Amino acid sequence: MTDDKETKRQEIRRRLRDIQSLPTLPPIAAKLNKMVEDEDITANQLGNVIERDQVLTSKLLKMVNSSFYGFPQRISTVANAIVLLGINVIKTLIVTSSIFEMMQSSDVGLWEHSLGCATIASLIAKKKGLKNPEEVSTAALLHDLGKVVVRAELPSEYDALLALVEQKGISMREAEEELLGVSHSEIGGWLVHQWNLPDRLVLPITWHHRPEEAPDHKDVTAILHFSDILVRAVGFGFGGDMWVPPLNQDAWKRIKLSKSEMKELLVELDEKLIELQDFSAEMQNLG
Repeated sequence: MTDDKETKRQEIRRRLRDIQSLPTLPPIAAKLNKMVEDEDITANQLGNVIERDQVLTSKLLKMVNSSFYGFPQRISTVANAIVLLGINVIKTLIVTSSIFEMMQSSDVGLWEHSLGCATIASLIAKKKGLKNPEEVSTAALLHDLGKVVVRAELPSEYDALLALVEQKGISMREAEEELLGVSHSEIGGWLVHQWNLPDRLVLPITWHHRPEEAPDHKDVTAILHFSDILVRAVGFGFGGDMWVPPLNQDAWKRIKLSKSEMKELLVELDEKLIELQDFSAEMQNLG
């Protein structure tokens, strides 16, 4: 890394650290995040805490009653919602609740890209028998958080990035490296680390464009890398530029999807993306 690039990188990091409006994990979400790590926690215990937060309660009840989940009866209590959705889905809601509005209001296309990536990642994680597929989905949902941060907090740099993408015909990530000295993946990693989220989320977010360099959690990082590419290839949402990046061979070897598994994945994905169109619209209306 050149001295000039490192200087740019450190300057961006300093500016982001000094921004007061950067989203934080609210105290109640931080408390819940610790609670869900306890295997003995009950739905009632979680519900008692969630019900103290009107916004979180509203999101949870609207989510469980959305057509995406399709439960036949209307769910009216937080405890019942937790039982029906499961602890791991609740974890996803807790972690993402503080950035829902930020992502959706800044760029619906990027939000839908992230939803699609999360869906693919969950499907692959289940196929490969990973222990917590919902957590893999959470990492995928947050994988482009750095783009949201740059757009919201560094608007002049963001405009310059878009101009460079258009002018040179390069990817957003290449433009970021040239102008900022750092990519959105590293910026997103800084933020979720600042939230004290576990390395199993931080590392895949940080390294999803260079999965072979991830120091740990390489399987999840590989899944994020592949999911990002696949959702771009099928054209769901908008990741910030028109390019479909090359597939890292190390990541592909780790995933090891057979032809039949890949065929099944594409069929499942086609059905899920239709559902996601409606789900995205519903989630944007959670006021």
